Amino acid sequence: MQTEHLIVTGMNCGGCVTTVTRALNGMGGVGDVRVSLSAGDATVQYDERLTSPEMLKLTIRGAGYEVGGSTKSAKAESSKTSCCG
Repeated sequence: MQTEHLIVTGMNCGGCVTTVTRALNGMGGVGDVRVSLSAGDATVQYDERLTSPEMLKLTIRGAGYEVGGSTKSAKAESSKTSCCG
């Protein structure tokens, strides 16, 4: 198992966290998923034979959020409107 730590922007509430968590958990090869609203990030354990960091990012984007490479990169401004209205 590998671990990927990704910056996720556009999350505004617990519902956003749930959406990102469910999207990642729905992927084949994904083990543990931890999404933090306050930190604006996701830590994902995955089987590198079944998925990749790029697929994780595509899944997060498909759920409607922006994603950066890692916590070392600058946080990008999100263009997503809040799920809360």
